[in-house]
Amino acid sequence: MPATHHSPFARLFAGPFIRLRRFIACAGAATAVEFALVAAPFCALLIAILQTALVFLAQQVLQTATTEAARLVMTGQAQTQNLTPAVFQQDVCGFASALFTCSNLYVNVQTFSSFSGMTQMSPLTNGQFSSQNLSYSMGGPGDVILLQVFYQWPIVLGPLGFNLSNMSGNNRLLVGTAVFRNEPY
Repeated sequence: MPATHHSPFARLFAGPFIRLRRFIACAGAATAVEFALVAAPFCALLIAILQTALVFLAQQVLQTATTEAARLVMTGQAQTQNLTPAVFQQDVCGFASALFTCSNLYVNVQTFSSFSGMTQMSPLTNGQFSSQNLSYSMGGPGDVILLQVFYQWPIVLGPLGFNLSNMSGNNRLLVGTAVFRNEPY
């Protein structure tokens, strides 16, 4: 049997090719390749689910804080204590301080004569938040009140183009709303 002589160049590169052939032939290699193909979409989906859940949680906490603050107005406590807009905003924040920065909460309180004449205001103009048109009118006994609490929630852009923002600057405007008739106080 004649001896075969390989050039030094062939011996240098034979090792990696042999390892590559063994890797491809190994059943575990197929599993590793399948995992690599599925891992990125799976992680993207997981991040999207977590981000959506966090936004829903923040929205629910804001709505609960709005409902609690509405009781202060509906029962006349806010009116009899002459709560200023800043103090009322701090009261709202006290109901939701775990998730929110108080300075980024905005409160809009409007008084109407009837439920049918009510219109909600939107503080968004071309994707920008504007607090100029917010009002603070608590009304009196028997008045119909619309209470809105706004918060600009920062959104981290998700993988594969997943984006929950509805404002410029990668923010989502969360809105808590309560509509009620003031009790006689």
